[in-house]
Amino acid sequence: MARSPSGQRHDRPAAAPPVLWYPDDRPAGFAPAEIQSAAASIRETLHLVAAPDGTGIGVALGGSMSLTVPGRRGLPLVGTLPPLYPEWLGDRSFGEAHGARFPYVAGEMAGGIATVAMVSAMARAGMLGFFGAAGLDPERVERATAELAVGLGGRPNWGVNLIHSPGEPALEDRIAGIVLRHRVPAVSASAFMSLTPAVIRIAAHGLRRGVQGRILRGTRLFAKVSRPEVAGLFMAPAPSTLLRALVDRGQLTGSEAELAARVPVAEDVTVEADSGGHTDNRPLTVLLPAMLALRDELTAAHGYDRGIRIGAAGGLGTPTAVAGAFALGAAYVLTGSVNQATCEAGLSDDAKEMLARADMTDVTMAPAADMFELGVKLQVLRRGTLFAARATRLYELYRDHESWEDIPPRQRDRVEQEVLQTSFGTVWAETLRFWQQRDPAQVRRAERDPRHRMALVFRWYLGMSSRWAVAGHTERRADYQIWCGPAMGAFNRWAADSFLAEPSRRDVVQIALNLLEGAAVVTRAHQLRSHGVAVPATAFAFRPRRLA
Repeated sequence: MARSPSGQRHDRPAAAPPVLWYPDDRPAGFAPAEIQSAAASIRETLHLVAAPDGTGIGVALGGSMSLTVPGRRGLPLVGTLPPLYPEWLGDRSFGEAHGARFPYVAGEMAGGIATVAMVSAMARAGMLGFFGAAGLDPERVERATAELAVGLGGRPNWGVNLIHSPGEPALEDRIAGIVLRHRVPAVSASAFMSLTPAVIRIAAHGLRRGVQGRILRGTRLFAKVSRPEVAGLFMAPAPSTLLRALVDRGQLTGSEAELAARVPVAEDVTVEADSGGHTDNRPLTVLLPAMLALRDELTAAHGYDRGIRIGAAGGLGTPTAVAGAFALGAAYVLTGSVNQATCEAGLSDDAKEMLARADMTDVTMAPAADMFELGVKLQVLRRGTLFAARATRLYELYRDHESWEDIPPRQRDRVEQEVLQTSFGTVWAETLRFWQQRDPAQVRRAERDPRHRMALVFRWYLGMSSRWAVAGHTERRADYQIWCGPAMGAFNRWAADSFLAEPSRRDVVQIALNLLEGAAVVTRAHQLRSHGVAVPATAFAFRPRRLA
């Protein structure tokens, strides 16, 4: 009996009898090895049971639950964890929107390193991949896009990259035209610092209302970002000035522009942390929560009727890293560096071997060819190559001098002998032929501005260095430009002594399946630990294995 504050007495309700768990042919486990084994069985329902002597919580598979079973001794049931599948990690709407089984993307490694074969393999495995169009001429992008469109037979889970080209807006427009002409289902916009007509054209083209009034997209745009101010542009509706200009040019209809003002530019925003290539080197644990908060703020401000998915990229080379990204709230994950050393990657065997030997600290920053004059940098492999040091020397000379002739003769000789390995004039002649075909305006500008001529020649080296790595020109190995983040070294450590150790046996789908399977195992281990189970450290260590 108990008294209320008013002095009245009330009967306490009788405590409900505990539910007991009864084993079938598998007893409950309390020892570290038993807990680890049960934790790895992610596709089974897992029961948490109290030890008979009350000293801890164990785990059990199978069995039955009841209040009492005469003649049998049960264990008090503490809780039950349902099955956990890799497909269920992240945001379920990702698979629904993109026709994918798994919340996993193979990113758009530039220069065609993310090949047609890689994108096709990912799509057929129920994931999503982007063709690496950046740095390729439009004719090659068109051939690859047409091949994917025919080969994947209408599958919705593949795409092509559109990289920001501030010095070549016409190139952006041409790539936009290609992806729209071939009805590419998804486009990943990367390295953008502001919105451009090309990216808005892709995002708004084909917008329409469904039978229930919901706005449907013709092309699903992914925005890869590393700064909140840029992310905010993609999470907001398209600017009216750009929409009006596209309508005036006949590249959007009035209806498409009207609908574009009601939805975010991109419904999938990939937060790029410490990645290979273009990166701000921000830690994911800092960047992702900030982006999630910004997403919530803008969703409320604009009154969207469906959410924006925030994905995670950069530093994801092990199952624990992938599990951590999902635990932070990522709707999907995107990998890049770890896919470069796979058999599907469009990179030479020589460069793949260099990547397979890389450790976490074997990376550094170097000037970017596409944004050289702006001083933008990207992350590359340092071990085994002098590219970063040589490219940095070229940028410093460009920064400090008004022309090639302004550089002291001794320094010019060193550049020609050690970096260009030919004369400045020879490189300029080759560069001149390239830009006369690609963009004659660059030639006219270089004729007026000797500093721009110097920049174009130095960019020749930066551009060729990645091509040498792709083609495997071993005589220029010291100049290989290989985009790479610290995830590559983490992956190599995790894959050591497994079937994924050698590049010739690395398969982009097997890497993805192992990272996801391992992330699910790690997630289950965290669940158990947070419920009071004494989970051994070994339960968090998933080893690569062949998966179907």
